[in-house]
Amino acid sequence: MRCAQLDEANRCRIFGDPARPAVCSSLQPSPEMCGESPDAAATQVHAMRFLAALERATT
Repeated sequence: MRCAQLDEANRCRIFGDPARPAVCSSLQPSPEMCGESPDAAATQVHAMRFLAALERATT
């Protein structure tokens, strides 16, 4: 399920807000998560697939 706090551009609506969940604040980007492509669109696709796999693994 898509995070309810993401806007249409996949940006966090509550970034910097004290109410933002700790799991979000502690999540740090890495080459494993984001890929290593210089293309921003490819990086976003890779990251979304990585996060989806994490969700499947933890449900």
